[in-house]
Amino acid sequence: MTRNQEIALRTAGVLCAVAALTGLTAAPPPARPGTLVYVANLHSDTVSVVDTRSGTVVDGVPVGDGPDSAALAPDGSRLYVTNSAADTVSVVDTRTRTVVETVGVGHEPSRVTVSPDNRYVYVANVAAGTVSVISTRTLAVTDTIAVGEAPLGLAVTPDGRTLYVATAGSDSVSVVGTDSGTVSATVPVGSGPTALALTPDGRHLYVSNLTSDDVSVVDTRARTETDRIPVGDQPTGIGVLPDGSRVYVADLGSDDVSVIDTRSRTVTNTIPVGDGPNGLAVGPDGCSVHVSNFDSDTLSVIDTRTGRTVTVPVGDGPTGVTTQPTPR
Repeated sequence: MTRNQEIALRTAGVLCAVAALTGLTAAPPPARPGTLVYVANLHSDTVSVVDTRSGTVVDGVPVGDGPDSAALAPDGSRLYVTNSAADTVSVVDTRTRTVVETVGVGHEPSRVTVSPDNRYVYVANVAAGTVSVISTRTLAVTDTIAVGEAPLGLAVTPDGRTLYVATAGSDSVSVVGTDSGTVSATVPVGSGPTALALTPDGRHLYVSNLTSDDVSVVDTRARTETDRIPVGDQPTGIGVLPDGSRVYVADLGSDDVSVIDTRSRTVTNTIPVGDGPNGLAVGPDGCSVHVSNFDSDTLSVIDTRTGRTVTVPVGDGPTGVTTQPTPR
């Protein structure tokens, strides 16, 4: 470990310790707020609700056929789940943990994300080459945007004005203006771009390229790829820490997670997880990373301070992962 890596880990440890102490001031240790993790289980047509404080599944929510991805509203009140085999999105009330609406979208919806202002839900329809736009007020599709071939990963800028779409069949990222609902630019990246993660300031976009075994770094102002970082085999899920210092990448083919230092743009650590790591979500405080292991039906919870992992059994064929703070 280099001196810079050691300093970075110590800094992260201090920040996480502060976060833990902040929680302790509000309640005694047994009631300290933790994190709820929602895991879409493709083969069991459910969403597992995992409490990371206890390391157990506390609920299972039945949804549509073939749930592939999940995204939370910014206020945590609703969970949106793409049902890839039913061409629908399930809208889940997170308080009651029940489906309150089912919205028809395009063919084979894969990934989903919610705008920062909580007005729109964006759904990538992988077999249709489109993105469906759902109004969170009416829960109806208000627009369908044609993008590149086989759209998968989605990311919205902090100001909500730009949507990025990874088009796996076109080896590019489509840049969509959310006001116009049209593609304004196309950025060539690696082969088979699958998932996207923006830095907190929105300046850089990290793209996992499934079939070229690397991660593209896109300058969002210049709209060009500025770097390509080799990682493990078949990188899929990707996430950035809240402080922007590290990127975590789930490597489906090598059963591990690559850790990228964003300053040096190199892999500084590789963490073994379960079989077939697929979805990935960073915890709200940056102290944990959650990885769904498709072939072992588990969720790996990585401590970002130490790199140690805890394994939680979930449903059959876990794919998409998203997190929210546990209510006090």
